Order: sequence, then C-alpha cells, then structure tokens
Amino acid sequence: MKKICVFCGSSLGNKAIFSEKAVELAEAICQNKMELVYGGANVGIMKILADRVLLGGARAIGIMPQLLVEKEVAHTNLSEMHIVESMSERKQMMIDTSDAFIAFPGGLGTLDEIGDILTLNQLRISDKPLGFLNINSFFTPLLEFIDHCVEAGFVRPEHRKNLVVADNINDLIEGLINYKPLSTKKWIDDIKDQSQD
Repeated sequence: MKKICVFCGSSLGNKAIFSEKAVELAEAICQNKMELVYGGANVGIMKILADRVLLGGARAIGIMPQLLVEKEVAHTNLSEMHIVESMSERKQMMIDTSDAFIAFPGGLGTLDEIGDILTLNQLRISDKPLGFLNINSFFTPLLEFIDHCVEAGFVRPEHRKNLVVADNINDLIEGLINYKPLSTKKWIDDIKDQSQD
C-alpha cells in the first residue's frame, strides 16, 4: 500500500484536536513511506496535512477541479497537481490513483467522497479499503446510521464489517495494510430471492 487518499475538510473545524491529528496523520504517512493523495487545497485540514507530509519528505498529490483552482484555493507547492474538469472526475481520479482511503473529519464534501467508496466496495467494483479515523467520536453518528441501515435490512452485515474504524492513527493504518475484504458473493443472489417473495 503506497498511495493513501485522505478525505478531509477545507475548514479547520472548531476543535484543536483536528489540526493536531492532521499533523500526526501526516507524520504516520511519512513514517510508513506512503504518498498522500488528497483534494489539492491550500486551506483547512487539507493544508495542514499536505504541508506536513511535504515537510516530512513524502510526496503529496493534489487533485482539484478547475472551478476551485479559479477560487485560488489550490496548493502551489505539491509534488504533483492534477487539474480536472469536475468534482466527479476528481473523485474518479482519487479512486484510480489510490491504494486505500482514510476518512478524516470533514464536511459535506468528505461525506460525498465517503459515500462513493462505500458504494463501490459494496458492489465489489473496488476492493480498496476505507478507514474511518474516528477522532473525538466524530464519525460515531454516521457509523450508527450505517448500523441502523443494517438493522433495517438495507445494508448487509458483511458490508458493515468491511469498514476499518479506529481512533488511533497507527491502528487505523495497520488495519488498512492488513485489510482483506469479506466475501459478498452471495448477497446479490439473496436480494434477488427476497424480491421474488
């Protein structure tokens, strides 16, 4: 696992722990000889993460749609910067480029990116792991919603079990490195059978 994509905020959030953990995550990426793939911004958590990765001697690869470049939020000192036409193209390039994904606390853009990976993994279009860095229990409500979907019969238990969740950065990275997707071969046949009743 070489290239790790981090979905994170263009804002800093209202707690110092988010910035502190961004620094720790950047240091862990460097220590594990990984490369950062991210949204390419020079603001918020994105900036902290990219700056610290570069400071630690690792590569930082940004992917940003032209409309955001025009808003002057692009990082200009990255190892690589890819300018794309749309948000959809940005997500696809992140997916194609990366070996694994980390969800770091963020807002609606982060939620959108997480949703794409969850769906692709569910359909086995992608088997690249998604890890939730659950800083300060940030993702607990989202994980509880996914559990609620399992209880309601809309998400398979095996898809929920495929998620890597940790509040400790080293544990999360270890979980991503050792990730093996659970078999979901049977679930499409099951939903076909259920739909015939």
